[in-house]
This record gives sequence, C-alpha cells and structure tokens, in this order.
Amino acid sequence: MSSNQDPRLTVGEKAQLAWYVARMAKRGLADDREYGGRVDQSDLQRKFDRVIEQARKREERARKSK
Repeated sequence: MSSNQDPRLTVGEKAQLAWYVARMAKRGLADDREYGGRVDQSDLQRKFDRVIEQARKREERARKSK
C-alpha cells in the first residue's frame, strides 16, 4: 500500500469519521457567513486525522504479522 492510499476502515472507524464529519457540518452551519471562518474546526480535523492514522498503523501491524 502506498502512502497516498487510504487504509481500509473498520465499521467503528467509519462511524467515528461520520460523526466527526457531521459535527464539522453542524459547526459550518453555525458560522455566521457575514464574517465567515470564525468557527474553529481544527480540533475535529485533528480527531479525524488521528482515526485515519490509527487505521494506517493497524494495517501496517497486520501486514507485518503475516
């Protein structure tokens, strides 16, 4: 697997990512569009990225154990 491919996700990881995307969308809707970009979503983006990184590490460990 090359580094630019996304790892296969478990059902739990997919659910977590869906939850984070929904929360980001909710925050985006709460933004007051007049000034735009005032709602900080960096915490949710870090959580999203962390789930993806954990999935990559899990796949790497599984590949090494075979």
